[in-house]
Amino acid sequence: MAAEQLSGRDPLAGRIPVTVITGFLGSGKTTLLSKLLRHPGMNRAAVIINEFGEVGIDHELVQSSSEQTTLLDNGCLCCVLRSDLQETLRELFIRRRSGDVIDFDRVFIETSGMADPAPVAQTLVSDTMLAAHFRLDGVVTLADAVNGSEQLDTLVEPLKQAALADRILVTKTDIAEADAVRHLKQRLREINPQALLDEVVQGEIAPAQLTGIGLARARADGDEVARWLGPLPAGAESSVVTGSHTRGVRSFCLWFDVPFSWPALTAALQVLTAMRGPDLLRVKGLVNVEGEPGPVVIQGVQHVFHPPATLAAWPGDDRRTRIVFITRNIERAAIDSLFTAVGAIGAGSSSESPN
Repeated sequence: MAAEQLSGRDPLAGRIPVTVITGFLGSGKTTLLSKLLRHPGMNRAAVIINEFGEVGIDHELVQSSSEQTTLLDNGCLCCVLRSDLQETLRELFIRRRSGDVIDFDRVFIETSGMADPAPVAQTLVSDTMLAAHFRLDGVVTLADAVNGSEQLDTLVEPLKQAALADRILVTKTDIAEADAVRHLKQRLREINPQALLDEVVQGEIAPAQLTGIGLARARADGDEVARWLGPLPAGAESSVVTGSHTRGVRSFCLWFDVPFSWPALTAALQVLTAMRGPDLLRVKGLVNVEGEPGPVVIQGVQHVFHPPATLAAWPGDDRRTRIVFITRNIERAAIDSLFTAVGAIGAGSSSESPN
């Protein structure tokens, strides 16, 4: 990454943003997407719908169709996922480049209600061809205010969908009891305090709530970085979530005063993913690495991490490393001890970037 930036190439720019829309059965994903696609600013969007979705995009939006894709009346492209997601994205990109489909500038992927969003997010990183042309902008999770609390208590899928989210939208607040809405919001904040939490009624939403979530350029300003990372505790301590309501899901932020070397950072992430990858639900942070002009962005879902990218400058005067973790049955102290130990052992070692 350092070499790319020295040559003037921005490792984060130029890739098509992908937003994953997830949520349990009946949470309102298709309603939201139908309303979103009516917005004039969305006329160059491509939509991929999991074939197990409850219903299709509003038929009133359909203009013409082929076996694999549908052109919507506002110009959006809709594709039903009939096979592997990687194959679908590759085909869409090739057809975009050849002019066979619209020159789409973003992609929305609607998962089925029972889907785990982790493999979708991992696909954009693990496939080299896709990673060169697409980037994960964010995961948006819908939570049903009427049934959401019970679903979080009894089912695995809604809990993981909430834990992986960058933004959580609470739906059906117009028909749910006020106490139920408050209770659900509290539960969601406990599971994932870094996610932006908002309400949506009847799918009415502005595109800005579903776009511009991730970092799109190395010269991101402080506001962009803060929005991506989410709210952090003011001090070195972080809130740790425990108890039966979260079934072992914890959210916390680790802070480190001493810069890491590249070998130390790489070793810590490799050990953690090798030993507890499935329980490492979401990780994102800014790391102070020796020799780098700005913070190194790290983000991962379970055992798959994006290639690290260095921002052009720190978003403020505080240059401490800060890493947000959402884990399952992993104590904060265990990860803290690992990074502290690896950092101490690697102190003074070569800081050459692995990229």
